[in-house]
Amino acid sequence: MAYRNPRDLADRMSRRRSASAEDGYIRQTFTQSREEARRTARAFLDQWPAAAYMSAVESWRELPDGEIEFTMKRLRSAD
Repeated sequence: MAYRNPRDLADRMSRRRSASAEDGYIRQTFTQSREEARRTARAFLDQWPAAAYMSAVESWRELPDGEIEFTMKRLRSAD
């Protein structure tokens, strides 16, 4: 399959990850301006601290329009 742009590949990889085996993490993907993305990531890490939930920014990339697409993850078991 040919990819027309990086977004095509990212979309395909995202679908594949969703269908993969359960690894215990909850993931949330956002598309926001850079400043909004920083605030959202900080709020996520404040709400679910890395020490208790193994929270992290799983992926972070700049889209052609300048927005940031990123995925946050945290353990489900700590809820």
